Amino acid sequence: MQIKTGILIVNLGTPDAPTKAALRPYLKQFLSDPRVVEIPKPIWWLILNGILLNTRPAQSARKYATIWTNEGSPLKFHTGKQAGLLQELIGERATVKYAMRYGNPSIESVLKTMDCDRLLVIPLYPQYAASSSGTVFDAVFDCLKTMRNPPELRIIKHFQDHPGYIRALAGNISDYWKEKGRPEKLVMSFHGVPRRTIDLGDPYQSECLDTGRLLANALNLDEGQYEITFQSRFGRAEWLKPYTAETLENLGKQKLSRVDVVCPGFVSDCLETLEEIAMEVKQSYLNAGGGEFNYIPALNENEGWIRALSDIALTNLGDWT
Repeated sequence: MQIKTGILIVNLGTPDAPTKAALRPYLKQFLSDPRVVEIPKPIWWLILNGILLNTRPAQSARKYATIWTNEGSPLKFHTGKQAGLLQELIGERATVKYAMRYGNPSIESVLKTMDCDRLLVIPLYPQYAASSSGTVFDAVFDCLKTMRNPPELRIIKHFQDHPGYIRALAGNISDYWKEKGRPEKLVMSFHGVPRRTIDLGDPYQSECLDTGRLLANALNLDEGQYEITFQSRFGRAEWLKPYTAETLENLGKQKLSRVDVVCPGFVSDCLETLEEIAMEVKQSYLNAGGGEFNYIPALNENEGWIRALSDIALTNLGDWT
């Protein structure tokens, strides 16, 4: 009997279109996840359904429209390409598919078509947080609970210090600098989380700092040549600091000649990189008096990243192959 092995890579998700109608169900699914918003359910239900879902879909749709491509959502496009390139390296040892935690293709819909005896799940979040990787765990476990004959399961928690991942990040930045020259300051911007989640036990902050330190070492940067910041703050609670937007505004006020921003926690370009950083944060920096601003693209289909992803997969497949 031939044993069939599957690999499922999972990213955050995306609406089906940059429209208010498409954003509403996407945001409802995302913001209804109790790991994403840790507010008592009755209170949050009133806020979400009474306020946010009546205002935020239109706002988010306008933002998505600024980054939408002929291939659709950048996040979905790049994740699909990564799955295809990973399949080429893995070959016949396993079948590679991709899914989105929120939106389409859903984890459940993909898992039910994979027909495998052994399953390796790779959340595409290098640094673990309950609100990102933890939600993937939940969705996978919930789906397997409904299966009469579920596959054996291995799931990767994080890869924030994986040598191949760090090399890919450093190589991507170095290639950019070979063409454009070096900046006065490199800002490494990671997605933020509420400060409270760290106090409750999430290792996310320390893992982001690990990645930043290793990346700075790989680039031979001194402490004064880079900063680690956190973006995408939502609501009034304190989130991880320093905040990316405030940091860039302050750097602009210091009249720096050039700042480059990279987002090591995002392996694919998406709304948070292409709109929030490359548009909103850039404008704040320039308005404050800063000089040149460059956003260095995410790893996307970078050859070194795909090799690193293959190494991560094969290491965790282990004796399955």
